[in-house]
Amino acid sequence: MDWDKLRIFHSVADAGSLTHAGDQLHLSQSAVSRQIRALEESLNATLFHRHARGLILTEQGELLFEATRSMMKRLDTATARIRDSEEEVFGELRVTTTIGFGTLWLAPRLPHFFEKYPDLNIDLMLEERVLDLPMREADVAIRMKEPSQADLIRKRLMSVHMCLFATPDYIEQHGNPQLQQELKQHRLICQNPRSAQVGAGADLVGDLMTEDIPALLTVNNYFGVLQGVLHNLGIGVLPDYLIWDFPDLVRVLPEVHSSEVPVFLAYPEELRHSKRISAFRDFVQEEIIEYRKILREHKVT
Repeated sequence: MDWDKLRIFHSVADAGSLTHAGDQLHLSQSAVSRQIRALEESLNATLFHRHARGLILTEQGELLFEATRSMMKRLDTATARIRDSEEEVFGELRVTTTIGFGTLWLAPRLPHFFEKYPDLNIDLMLEERVLDLPMREADVAIRMKEPSQADLIRKRLMSVHMCLFATPDYIEQHGNPQLQQELKQHRLICQNPRSAQVGAGADLVGDLMTEDIPALLTVNNYFGVLQGVLHNLGIGVLPDYLIWDFPDLVRVLPEVHSSEVPVFLAYPEELRHSKRISAFRDFVQEEIIEYRKILREHKVT
């Protein structure tokens, strides 16, 4: 089967449009259309349903797209391994983690990384969905639980606890509760119980809700919770690592916190010798050492 035709088919299927695929491949729409027709004729099958809004894969097209997608991922893996054979760290590294950890812990530290590795680009993918590392949806992941897949290298980085925080201005204006029951006199800011989050955080919120707190602000990620806290809207349930970048935040009810949330770094076994992975892993570990020093200074447990 002609590889060029498969490559063009994959681009069309991915883009859902002859025009968009042509732009990506630097080919005219008519040239792309001719290649698709020739591929359909060689297979004696219709690969796309054509309509005014674009192209939709037929059942046969879905089967072929699944095959070309697997081929592309294998090519990406081979390309990454070839690049990683070089002495210098360069290219692109696709990193996935949660919205909260990515925005509140990782992103603020990336300037240190780029100072050391200016030729390595980071594609930071922040979402609660766990991306498939062996299928190369990402190169490396930082996850809030131990990965279950056997073909991953994993390293435990640290532990996180969900705690209660408020600003000094809020405390001055509304008081600092001394008992958990007194939270009903304040607005609680937390993740929406229906949103994806670590189980320990959800358990803590569930326990706090038993106090019949009348005033709530719920958000679907911790970045939004932090914004509510910083704007003095109430007391927020947030990860303890925030004390690094927001040292003025006041820890409310220090004895109230979630159970331990383990944080793991993971990457595919096939990237064991990747210089890009090694550079990122070492950077994160160095930042973790500094993070632990800050926690000890603030006696966050």
